[in-house]
Amino acid sequence: MTITASIPLSATDGPRVGARGWAALGVLMLPVLLVSVDNTVLSFALPEISLALRPSGTEQLWIIDVYSLVLAGLLVTMGVLGDRFGRRRMLLIGATGFAVVSVLAAFAPTAALLIAARAALGLFGAMLMPSTLSLLRSIFTNRDQRRLAIAIWASAFSAGSALGPVVGGFLLEHFAWGSVFLIAVPVLVPLLIGGVWLLPESRDPHPGRIDPIGITLSMAAMIPVVYAIKAFAVDGPTAQSSVIAGAGLVMGALFVRRQLRSATPMLDMTLFRRGAFSGAILVNLLSVVALVGFLYFVSQQLQLVLGLSPMVAGLALVPGMAAMIVSGLTVVPISRRVPPHIVVPAALSFSVSAYLIVAATAELNSVPWLVVAFIVLGVGIGAAETISNELILAHAPAEKAGAASAVSETAYELGAVLGTALLGGIITAFYRGALAIPAGVPAQAAAEARETLAGAYTASGRLPGEVGQPLWDAAASAFGSGVVTTSLIGAALVAAALVIAATTLRPRR
Repeated sequence: MTITASIPLSATDGPRVGARGWAALGVLMLPVLLVSVDNTVLSFALPEISLALRPSGTEQLWIIDVYSLVLAGLLVTMGVLGDRFGRRRMLLIGATGFAVVSVLAAFAPTAALLIAARAALGLFGAMLMPSTLSLLRSIFTNRDQRRLAIAIWASAFSAGSALGPVVGGFLLEHFAWGSVFLIAVPVLVPLLIGGVWLLPESRDPHPGRIDPIGITLSMAAMIPVVYAIKAFAVDGPTAQSSVIAGAGLVMGALFVRRQLRSATPMLDMTLFRRGAFSGAILVNLLSVVALVGFLYFVSQQLQLVLGLSPMVAGLALVPGMAAMIVSGLTVVPISRRVPPHIVVPAALSFSVSAYLIVAATAELNSVPWLVVAFIVLGVGIGAAETISNELILAHAPAEKAGAASAVSETAYELGAVLGTALLGGIITAFYRGALAIPAGVPAQAAAEARETLAGAYTASGRLPGEVGQPLWDAAASAFGSGVVTTSLIGAALVAAALVIAATTLRPRR
């Protein structure tokens, strides 16, 4: 790639690292692998948690949601604190706390204590994620090596997402639900040992003062927005969620205003004036929306409509995750010769095609076509995210790597929430609108069926065959019609990311 005047000094080539640097990368992949596995296996454990702890409906939602709320609210703060106090230090503190709290969560006797443990996991998880990417930036100063390192680092997300359903299915078949939390311990112990030995300490040499008001405003902006998005996914647009979202946006505006007026801001807002930085953030956000939204409805189609077990459904997604890893590694040598405003849109065109494949084959209810679509999606997202993550780090000063990494991770978390809320909400709305309840179905079963596809599956199973089977057939048909519309909307979102990449990632001479 040609270095132009728009590329800052921090993006120029530095010395190449040896075996010790690559070993350090292996250590930095461990927390990423853990977090991606942890997010997936919890959804598989939720039914057993519900039977063991008997949470209310609200408590059940909080078991899932509180982690991402706390994590998203603290990512920017923890990235800034890592820049100030040391990124390796924050990583090791986060790893220690995450391991200890994971053990407590595994043996939580009540739903309330499990919710508290999940909140604490969000706190320590926020220490882990920005530190991994910012340490990677400080270790790999040579840009060619950094591209490859980011591709390998990003592959841990894909590998974890692929392993999650398989590992979760195995653990829940052989052990109690708490085992899904205990897997953190054997992953984080090597991180603590290798981190002390292999990872260099790095920090901002001129960090400025701590800004308690800025920290409070950043949390007051992120948490309400994420909560409102999740509430929209469950209940649709309501006055309460609109007010909460509005409050978060107001706090966000105040945060931006304070950073622009501060002599030493905790987050340099001028970074967003660089087209490649802002464009890469948006590409990351929309790519994750596409990935998580795809997994949301395809996992239901594989398990509920097509009748695959959780473990077999997870194995069906492995080829797509492998394609994501291979694509992320393959794009590295290509990106040396092809500029990002060409290679990223080309990659995203694969993701657009994946959604169109799902829309065209939805009525076939075919496992092979879903596997093919996910492979094509993985090719596009793997390549696009490798380049966008590298651009985010390349366009930020090295001393602010923690804050820039936190922005990237925040975009990832928002993308995950939006993927479920937006595409999940759309398919749920179309499902409810298209569902025609057959005659003879009791009112309570009909109400359960209208809520979700899983509700229809459970309700139809309790009814006699002559009533339950027509109910399930109607639910599966309604879900299929929603898949078509949702896939077309998903294709439009990825197409928007394609246009953003083509316009913002263009080098300025």
